[in-house]
Amino acid sequence: MENLENLKSELLAEIAGVSDLKAWDECRVALIGKKGKITEQLKGLSALSLEQKIETGKKLNVLKSEIEAALAARKEVLEVEELNKKLMTETVDVTLPIRPEAQGRIHPVSKIYEEVVAIFGEMGFEVAEGPDIEDQFHNFNALNMPANHPARQMQDTFYIPNKNSDDFDDSYVVRTHTSPVQIRTMEAKRPPIRIIAPGRTYRSDYDATHTPMFHQVEGLVIDKNITMAHLKGCLYDFVKAFFELDEIPVRYRPSYFPFTEPSAEMDIGCLKTKTELKIGAGTDWLEILGCGMVHPSVLKAGGIDPDEYQGFAFGVGIDRLAMLKYGIPDLRTFFESDIRWLKHYGFTPLDFSSMTGGLSNNGGSAR
Repeated sequence: MENLENLKSELLAEIAGVSDLKAWDECRVALIGKKGKITEQLKGLSALSLEQKIETGKKLNVLKSEIEAALAARKEVLEVEELNKKLMTETVDVTLPIRPEAQGRIHPVSKIYEEVVAIFGEMGFEVAEGPDIEDQFHNFNALNMPANHPARQMQDTFYIPNKNSDDFDDSYVVRTHTSPVQIRTMEAKRPPIRIIAPGRTYRSDYDATHTPMFHQVEGLVIDKNITMAHLKGCLYDFVKAFFELDEIPVRYRPSYFPFTEPSAEMDIGCLKTKTELKIGAGTDWLEILGCGMVHPSVLKAGGIDPDEYQGFAFGVGIDRLAMLKYGIPDLRTFFESDIRWLKHYGFTPLDFSSMTGGLSNNGGSAR
């Protein structure tokens, strides 16, 4: 049997000399492994007498515990040293400027949303919101669309079953327009009312100019003595401000919408060629939105007396406005998450839209 004090000094010195984790693991095996120095000492106990076995065995177990503690302490030091070495060699210079290509962009739809809110906000309109999942009363019935109306057919509308009823008329819909917000506003607020209702809408349609989910903004004004002249003046001011033109030709064509009477579609003057669409000049016309005086039945459904109050309403697609103003040819690209497309058509985060600071940087015409 070796002198245990000398053995202890020798092993501790060997542990202290370990310089990295790989060498530490080799040292651990050499000291306390199956064929390690302390293990060999324990095997030698069989040659001793019983009293010597007991006394020496206790000392060897104490020594083994001390060596294991020394190994653990050395490992902790080596791990810290290795981590510090990595931190020194794998540094990141946080003072470097951000790469220009990593800068985010505001989507054209978000930009148009800001522009529309800024314009109508200057006119005194409030922004109103409502749920995307609607009951059929607010989405159809209250808007003068009976059960057999074509817009309620399955090919146009996404229906959601009502688990509490087997009756199809009790099923819910993913709203097909933001008009339900108008009904909910009339139910909750007494005239005068002046709101716009921007938001997502959903219909079962998909091509270059239609998608299953699109964005729409509708306006509603209700007060005493409201006329068609108020509607025309409001929309004329809107298109001039939106396209950033001093003058723009407009015309109104008779149309039909179940929730307005009389109803009209608004066209703006433009110049169309094979390669260009220029707003505000030329002999061509471009349909931009639908509008009309609120139908008396719709006022009644909202709890407003049509003999005392009148109103007008209008609706326009935000995606369509973006296509016209910024020269985007295909609506489907709005939703393809192509970073190259967004880099080309998007806006920097600091391009805030306001009537005083300017709506956009495109010079006021479609690109």
